[in-house]
Amino acid sequence: MLGILNPCGGGDPIPLVRPKLLVGRRPSCDVVLAFANVSSHHCELEFKGGYWHIRDLGSSNGIKVNGERCTSKCLFPGDEVLISKHAFRIQYDVASDAEAPEEENPIAMGLLEKAGLEADRAAARQNGTDRSASRATARARRHTTEDDFLMEWLSD
Repeated sequence: MLGILNPCGGGDPIPLVRPKLLVGRRPSCDVVLAFANVSSHHCELEFKGGYWHIRDLGSSNGIKVNGERCTSKCLFPGDEVLISKHAFRIQYDVASDAEAPEEENPIAMGLLEKAGLEADRAAARQNGTDRSASRATARARRHTTEDDFLMEWLSD
């Protein structure tokens, strides 16, 4: 066994028995969380370099590690993982020869991305529902027309 996910609200611990585990609502997942607010394929847990890592698979309700929303993160023993609204504490032993993962750059990710909103904005752009982009385009056209008018007026 490579570790345990202990439910914070009580319940049976979930053994982490393989180095790569699919977490979701579907019965075919390695870790089944049969809740309506958990996506069918919610996230993936992977044990690499002596540490567990979690990666969101585009779920509707996302994941958080120690209260911070993220798309992927290295998990340290004792970290609290929130899968949708379900909290777990991960427990495992770090091998003595395991090299500590590099710290993530806190400003490498934008605030919208950190909050999980950047994907929503990109999807809105694809669907043509991003009003802010269309407003900016209309504003640019209006300014160009006004600038052209002023330049013509000044040259007369």
